[in-house]
Amino acid sequence: MTAISAARPTGAHRGRRAASRRSGLPEDAPRWERPALAAVLAVATVLYSWGIGNAALHPFYGAAIRSMTGGWRAFFFGGLDTNGSISIDKLPGAFWPDAVSVWLFGPHTWAAALPQVVEGVLTVWLLHRIVRAWAGPFAALVAALALTLTPVTVVLNRATIPDTALTLLLVAAAGALQKAVRTERLLPLITCGIWVGLAFQAKMLQAWLVLPVFAVVYQIVAPGTPLKRALRFALGGAVALAVSCFWVLIAWATPVADRPYLDGTSDNNPFALVFGYNGLSRFSSDSTAFGAVAGTANSRTTGNTGWNMLINDTVGPQVSWFLPLAVLAAVLGVVWRSGQPRTDMLRAGFLMWGGWLAVHAVVFSASNGNHAYYMAVIAPALAALVGGGLALFRSEYQSAYEPELKPEPEPEHKPEPEPQPEPEPWSPYASAYQPEQGPKPEPEPGPEDKSGSRRHMALPAAIALTVVWALVLDWPTRFVAWLLPIAVMLALCGVVGLWSRGPRTSPRKVQGALAAGIAATLVVPAGWALSSLDPLYAGASTAPIAGPVGNAYYNSVREHHAPRRVGLDQPSARDTALLDYLTKHRNGEKYLLATQTAYAAEPLLRAKSEPVLVMGGFTGNTPFPTTQQLGSLVTTHQVRYALLTTQRPTTAATTWVKSHCTRIPPTAYGRRTGGSFTLYDCNRS
Repeated sequence: MTAISAARPTGAHRGRRAASRRSGLPEDAPRWERPALAAVLAVATVLYSWGIGNAALHPFYGAAIRSMTGGWRAFFFGGLDTNGSISIDKLPGAFWPDAVSVWLFGPHTWAAALPQVVEGVLTVWLLHRIVRAWAGPFAALVAALALTLTPVTVVLNRATIPDTALTLLLVAAAGALQKAVRTERLLPLITCGIWVGLAFQAKMLQAWLVLPVFAVVYQIVAPGTPLKRALRFALGGAVALAVSCFWVLIAWATPVADRPYLDGTSDNNPFALVFGYNGLSRFSSDSTAFGAVAGTANSRTTGNTGWNMLINDTVGPQVSWFLPLAVLAAVLGVVWRSGQPRTDMLRAGFLMWGGWLAVHAVVFSASNGNHAYYMAVIAPALAALVGGGLALFRSEYQSAYEPELKPEPEPEHKPEPEPQPEPEPWSPYASAYQPEQGPKPEPEPGPEDKSGSRRHMALPAAIALTVVWALVLDWPTRFVAWLLPIAVMLALCGVVGLWSRGPRTSPRKVQGALAAGIAATLVVPAGWALSSLDPLYAGASTAPIAGPVGNAYYNSVREHHAPRRVGLDQPSARDTALLDYLTKHRNGEKYLLATQTAYAAEPLLRAKSEPVLVMGGFTGNTPFPTTQQLGSLVTTHQVRYALLTTQRPTTAATTWVKSHCTRIPPTAYGRRTGGSFTLYDCNRS
């Protein structure tokens, strides 16, 4: 018998295929999927870009972003000033896109914040693609919505802080790992290592927290022998290590005279910057471990630690709205799929995202203080588990109510099946749509034949649990109390509609009940997220958080105004007067002035691209410059003025300034009083 040849694609088919290529979705995507995804991305874009002209520009990082446009040395090494005399206290990778944007569009606040908006929207889009390949279009849409409306995600994506880039790159790494497990190809595993290495450039050791989870998932689920799986992941890990360490090794190999002094270190060692100041010191009572300088209240927060960190009154409303549902989904997703083959992709997804959530929760709980916005990195895991969990619960619910189908009589001669076209290689979901690898569980008989199983009850129970948890999180502040009745009513409609389903219940009513239940889980976190569009409820530039929580909010209430936002090229009248005085009296000196810590230099660096000698770095404790170096710079007429402040600790360099330089009256540079700042002239002593 001859095989039936595949039909040629018609013009309409070719048109749909071209549209699929452009959208990144498979050809058999539901009709509602593209407009729904477009709507979610549009909402994300509006939320993340709202008020971008007055974005929450971090004072310290904002100064560095503008300075990094001044030359390759400052750009590559993350120089705090255009001359690159001292670096920022982080790796500069997360700020390279910001600096490029400012270089292209000019020193505008919106230009510095634009890359964060793009990174945030890309994260939502990429998570949708990954979850769709794992658990289908319904799960993907729910996950994208949950991530978009997570309050900490909204405020962070309007700020110049590295966690946005970290989150995007780790989500990309998770997608590459998923593809490596599914296809047994080596290239996606190498790509996963590259993404993790680039994430290291954004937030250093925090990027490595996913590696143990990825290793376990790959070793358990990937095809092949155990030795082959171990060797392959070792190769991917080596790639991650190489990409992670490339900047550190280049900085270490560069002569000290040709790069900035590395802030946060006592010995100008890049390894001390990464593994000491930004690593071990966060888990030790000795904050000077491994060559790090002592941390201060400005560099180390003292709250948000311990086992209840994720659910306290500050962090809980930022990210934990879906925490119980996510944990339930992770547990049931693994338990219910325990009888499936080792390579079961659905179970692998629950292992990966559940492990991501668990590892971060344990590490953050053990560290010695975390900003609430650090929790943004667990938002994709929570969102993916919510989407995948609800999809699994819905599948169990639907299979419980499917009528038993009587088998049709087998024909005398089975027709030869029509060959299906191979999935196109460009589709990221190609293998997800092969029948043997489909993510959907097999249908089960009705509830009366399940030997007491009550899996179909998980869907309404998950909705009810999530809404009750929203009441718990919002109760301390009652911030969106007017939304709570709406959430409860939607939940009642959803739970009752799902629980009371009968044989004659129309599918539309069931779909409506499910939609109401999902809306109930989203409405309260959406209220917190939308509140952050008001600067009063968006936290400080240094610690963006949503809602009426945190020091910035309470200070705003006490002072009767929202937190002040700083911007690029927007100096205050006081700073303008000081800059005019320094420029007028500058006589060929290399540096405009020297400042005691970055705190004094930040507004001047954001306003004007000039070399500034930042003594003491961010904390004021970094031993740069030494008194000998400072004296030499003054003697050789490279530095004339020094600006000291009472808001930072006294150092040997500041003591030298006070004993060798002359204090300038505040009226000389347009101030009635000096306040906490004092300007000195080191050429008039």
